[in-house]
Order: sequence, then structure tokens, then C-alpha cells
Amino acid sequence: MKRFKNKVAIVTGGGSGFGAGICQRFADEGAKVIVADLDAARAVAVAEGCQDAVACEADVSHECNVKEMIKTAVKIFGGLDILVNNAGVPQRRGSMLDVDEETFDRIFAVNVKSIYLTAKHAVPELRKRGGGSIINTASTAGVRPKGGLTWYAGSKGAVITITKAMAQELATDKIRVNATSPIIADTGMIVEFMGGTESAAQRETWLNSVPLGRLCEPRDVADATLYLASEDAAFISGVCLEVNGGRCV
Repeated sequence: MKRFKNKVAIVTGGGSGFGAGICQRFADEGAKVIVADLDAARAVAVAEGCQDAVACEADVSHECNVKEMIKTAVKIFGGLDILVNNAGVPQRRGSMLDVDEETFDRIFAVNVKSIYLTAKHAVPELRKRGGGSIINTASTAGVRPKGGLTWYAGSKGAVITITKAMAQELATDKIRVNATSPIIADTGMIVEFMGGTESAAQRETWLNSVPLGRLCEPRDVADATLYLASEDAAFISGVCLEVNGGRCV
């Protein structure tokens, strides 16, 4: 039996990378999925590849967009059971002093403020269902921060702390809150994380830092997110599951 039969899920940043992988994995397990993304065309493409999914254009740093996204799930599918806060923006590797204020604000608006906004509008809907699951996509940078990605690491460190506090506060509502912590992957962000260019030497340096010897793949994060959202993890809340091939050991 499919694990997410009759479950409704929203995946932000669902139009590419980890988000697209999560949408497909959830749909394969029977979920009705709202594929939310800033890029409407990408969201549509992912939704069309899933069995029961609807695309929703949304900038999760703006409350009006988030509110409409939640309304869409309720209107089309009748409620909400799972929320995956996956949308994120990177910081180009380099000096923390070279990051302008606009970029800094965007990093924290998308990576952190969005979780506040989605909680504000999604938690009431999860309560109506008698509980649910929220999974936030953090990063290895939030677990083991290093120079060169200072502000990005700070935003993802905030995601991890917020996840734990949310888990404690929402436990009485039977809402579990967890996070995943992936390493770099072959997504649209890889060039930014490598400083604006990508070379064989840079890739080799990254690979050498991962005990399992490869970069993260969307399926890795999708499988981890699926587990945390499922009844298999019914007694797990407040954890940050490292999906990093042993990078932080």
C-alpha cells in the first residue's frame, strides 16, 4: 500500500533540484502534491510528470503568495497533511564582506522568513487534520559552517534551530517538525557554492571531503524527506537528518 495515499503535501522550491525529486517521490507514494515554485514553467513541468499534482507559482518570501499557496492546497485537495519547506537561495562563495545588503536580505527572506510565513498559514490547516508533518531543508553548512558561505550558513543554522523549537511547540498538536541537512549537489546552486565557476579541481576537492565519495543527489534528499514525513517516523520530531555521505563525521 502506498504510504501517502489520501495525503496532501506542499513542496516549496518544487520546480527543480531537491524539490522536484521530493515531489516525484511523494507522488509515487500516492500523495496529492502542490508543486510550488517561483518559476511557474518549472513548477508546471514537474507537476505534469507526477500522477496527482498541481503547479503553484509562489515566492515564499512574500506572505500574500504563501497564503494563496496554502489556500490552493485546501481548495483543490481539501486540506493539508505535509509541508516541505525546501525553497532556498545560495550565497556565492567568497568573502562575507562582499555580499551586498540586498543579497543578504534575500538569503534570509527565502531561507528563514519563509518558514515563519508557511507556519503561520499552514499550521492551522494541519491542526484541522489532527496533526501532520513539516520538513525543512537545511544544509550541511548549517551543521558544520565554514568561511566563504558565512551568511548562507547562518541562514541554514537558523533553520535547524527553528526546526527544533517548532517541534517542541507543535508537539501537542501532533505536528512533527524535522529537517534534512544535505551537502552540495548537481543542482542549479552548485556553481554559486563553488564561487561562480566550476572546475574539475573544485569538484574533486568537494568529493574528497565526502567519505562516501560522491555529491548529493535529489533522490537522496527525497528518500530522507519521505521517511521523515511518513508514519515510519511517527515518533521522530525535532531532528536534523544529515544527508551528506558522512561529511560531518
